[in-house]
Amino acid sequence: MAVRLTAGQAGDNPQLLPLLDEISVHRPGPGRPRKRPDRVVADKAYSHPSTRAALRRRKIAVTIPERRDQVARRAAKGSAGGRPPAFDPVIYRQRNLVERCFNRLKQFRAIATRYAKRAVLYRALLTLAATLIWLT
Repeated sequence: MAVRLTAGQAGDNPQLLPLLDEISVHRPGPGRPRKRPDRVVADKAYSHPSTRAALRRRKIAVTIPERRDQVARRAAKGSAGGRPPAFDPVIYRQRNLVERCFNRLKQFRAIATRYAKRAVLYRALLTLAATLIWLT
């Protein structure tokens, strides 16, 4: 689908929308590739209201749990705080597939320790490892 490399200290949330812009899923037969996923399933790091609003504008369904501080802030506002965002725990359980994929990628020593210092080489190693995982 898409891989985006950032500096280690960079946050995940600011990279979500540029990553979604890079997605291109080819369809069988004629036609343009898909550029928009049906749903985004993410952890609490992506639970910012601006992220939810941006995904809503793009008509992408969201399954992201709310952080505790956001729940408390909404509750403190009372009825003006609005409704809690929709959250389906059954769909959220499928997120473990992504976490298991990250764990399998980290089994490749060159990826886990980042031997390749250049981003181009590291991305190539990452793509190769993902292809090997996909083929097995």
